[in-house]
Amino acid sequence: MGDTMLVKGNDVTKYFPIKGFMREIAKVHAVEHVDFFIEKGETFGLVGESGCGKTTLGRMILRLTELTSGEILYNGINIYDIQDEDLKQFHKETAMVFQDPYSSLDPRMVIADVVGEPLAVHGIAYGEERDSLVMAMMEKVGLKSEHMYRYPHEFSGGQRQRIAVARAMSINPNFVVLDEPTSALDVSVQAKILNMLNRLQRELDLTYLFISHNLDVVRYISDRVGVMYLGQIVEIGPRDAIFKNPLHPYTQGILIAAPEPDPDARREVGLMGEVPSAVNPPPGCRFHPRCPRANGSCKENEPELVEMERGHFVACFKSGV
Repeated sequence: MGDTMLVKGNDVTKYFPIKGFMREIAKVHAVEHVDFFIEKGETFGLVGESGCGKTTLGRMILRLTELTSGEILYNGINIYDIQDEDLKQFHKETAMVFQDPYSSLDPRMVIADVVGEPLAVHGIAYGEERDSLVMAMMEKVGLKSEHMYRYPHEFSGGQRQRIAVARAMSINPNFVVLDEPTSALDVSVQAKILNMLNRLQRELDLTYLFISHNLDVVRYISDRVGVMYLGQIVEIGPRDAIFKNPLHPYTQGILIAAPEPDPDARREVGLMGEVPSAVNPPPGCRFHPRCPRANGSCKENEPELVEMERGHFVACFKSGV
């Protein structure tokens, strides 16, 4: 890996306190003991059920949410050790596209100001120069110059997401977190947005963290995939390895549960039971209450990520069986 590694997380943990009267009475185990890396130029897909900690991890990588413990390295530097100008430079090199394009866009601002605001904040361009850069970026995402002075409510969902992408890309970042960027869109619009993101990645030499619960979307856009369950990554590997040879019972379960285009296709039984509470996660392997292969060891000991084949890691005591 070495020089090709852009982002690396070591034992990343985030707890959200639950407050009672004047004191903390419990905590949400949002992300716990997560290790991962993202290489320059790749798209790393992060998949899992709602509430598993995907978005929290993405926000911690950009230092939008403070971590509880562990470290996150960007180009070999711990982002939680940097301050002032170095932190401003980090935020200039990173960006995020949020799930809901409407709520992430200020309804009182015209699109020229929405897309151009990061350019002014980071001191990149002002006035006519800013407008020229905004127009060029809007063309890259498939919008026209006459759209610049309209308001967000005048656009469709797909167009608003293009605007959100243009805003994120306007500062020419190196690393972009895409948090469910197509989940609120129709399937036909999803495909256009995904193709646009692939094109922009090639043109602008970008690295993506792509967060989604949609397996088909992750399979289409990702180079490597991490699977999260209840705040922990249970499997990481190349896209084809994850989808063609899943080793963790949870990964196997969500693949079985994914919708099939053939209504007459025979299906295996997918995941059983409900996801436990993140306030009081089960001991040992967190998946053991829903796992058909769990034994006593799974209930008492927490498995670590182990490389089972080249680049393919799994946290499961029974995966080699």
